[in-house]
Amino acid sequence: MLTTESIQHNREKTTMLKTLFKDARHMQILYLSLFITYGVFNLSWEITMTKVAVVIGASLLTQLLWIGVTGAKISSLKSALITALGLCLLLQSQSFLTLGLAGFMAISAKFLLRVRGKHLFNPANFGIIASIVLFQDAWISPGQWGSDTLFLLGISLMGCIILHKIGRLETTIVFLGGLFLMEYGRTVLYQGWGMDVLIHKFSSGTLLLFAFFMITDPMTIPNSKKARIVWALVLAGATFLLSTTMQIYTAPIWVIFFITPITVLLDKVLPGVKFEWNTNQLSKTQTK
Repeated sequence: MLTTESIQHNREKTTMLKTLFKDARHMQILYLSLFITYGVFNLSWEITMTKVAVVIGASLLTQLLWIGVTGAKISSLKSALITALGLCLLLQSQSFLTLGLAGFMAISAKFLLRVRGKHLFNPANFGIIASIVLFQDAWISPGQWGSDTLFLLGISLMGCIILHKIGRLETTIVFLGGLFLMEYGRTVLYQGWGMDVLIHKFSSGTLLLFAFFMITDPMTIPNSKKARIVWALVLAGATFLLSTTMQIYTAPIWVIFFITPITVLLDKVLPGVKFEWNTNQLSKTQTK
């Protein structure tokens, strides 16, 4: 039989969990951390926990520096940690210096490259592209995820939960749906290959992580839902063209970097309420 003390203890635990997951960033940090742990220990990724620590350390220290300069909220460290975890999942390098500089550039871009109070580039994406362009020992490894069905399903389900919470799920659905239809037309209808070939193309942890994590960053994508739908279709079309005509398997990560001007234009043509991280759910006006 439950005592009054045990009931009160259970209530306190429930309240604590609700408070913890009220801010979607907590869920995203847990989500990305689990995948890094899985990759390092189950998939034998080249990145070690030491390299993970270097990226996270450089990113958080850079964020603290900019907090001191700009007076930003200390809670912004959560967003910096999310950026660092994204770098760990997508960027590869043998150099500690390169990884540290990737974290520094990613976080600094948030403060230095801004338009109308928004980040001009996705921080993790900027850190990845800048590292590849500037250094000779940085790359993206799209095949590191393997093809574990349960693992890929886990990425999708956890991603859906987080995106539903921040009101950005339609962006991923439109991007993946649009890209799937284009690939279906080319692979199945035009080339005559089986559905198994098409499914294999979408069984990529990098693609799913990109779709659920990078292109849905509420601080860098268009503000209004209509603009995000247009933006996701443009992203899907450009990704399809780049991957099919030039066989660039990391096409989405390059495309999102170069379509930044479209994001700025859409925010002007189809304005919406700018997203702000807080511990409350998005209001209805922020999701329109």
